[in-house]
Amino acid sequence: MTSRDDAQAARASSGDGEGARTGSLTKDLFAKLEAQILSGALPAGARLPSQKEIALSERVSRTVVREAVARLTAHGLTVSRQGAGVFVAETAEYRAFQITRDEIQELADVIKLLEIRMAVETEMAGLAAARRTTADIGAIQDALAEMAAVAADPAAAARADAAFHLAIARATQNEYYPRFVEFLGLRLVPSRTLYLGDKPREAHQSYAAKVLSEHEAIVDAIIRMDSVRARDAARRHMHESLTRHSTLSASLRTRKADSV
Repeated sequence: MTSRDDAQAARASSGDGEGARTGSLTKDLFAKLEAQILSGALPAGARLPSQKEIALSERVSRTVVREAVARLTAHGLTVSRQGAGVFVAETAEYRAFQITRDEIQELADVIKLLEIRMAVETEMAGLAAARRTTADIGAIQDALAEMAAVAADPAAAARADAAFHLAIARATQNEYYPRFVEFLGLRLVPSRTLYLGDKPREAHQSYAAKVLSEHEAIVDAIIRMDSVRARDAARRHMHESLTRHSTLSASLRTRKADSV
């Protein structure tokens, strides 16, 4: 594809929704290349076609190709060798599970992650209730207090929320739980701006108060070493979050359909 072709492809995808279109094309190309690698069509050590060749064969811009290849590298599927090109990693078949930031861009992706969290955090809370120490309780309560203190700041509240769940993970006395929670990091907790957007401050305050109340129920059960209640409270909290975001997703789909 020539520079002119590339420019034309970029212009064709410009205008309203350009970012969303590019993201969708990137996602599709990544999935296609990933499938080729995992199936062996592109074996370990094989050199990927050049960005120009991929752009031409897939009829997408080089921007889409660059982003898709970058995502392959982030997943440990490819390695770049200066002056030689991009190659399938020797360890591609055995790459570690990971969720990268660029995957959690759309509401549908957040919902998928919340479904995983519901399973993990329900059991995590139950184990924390059974095994927590006095020091663990202090750390969990400190994290909860920080959530309340920064409730007016969505970004800070999300960080405090992640720290709260990390404190619970550590209270399980199972080092794999905090490692998993740390791996997810801020991807663990979607900022409430995704759900509330530019709604009035009162809506944000009400949302923050509800989430805080859900967290307090989890803490109370952990303090009392009541594993059943802790699991129920964690499941209820995650179900509420999943319901809120699923409702928003359905609403957005309806608006989109009505606008067509």
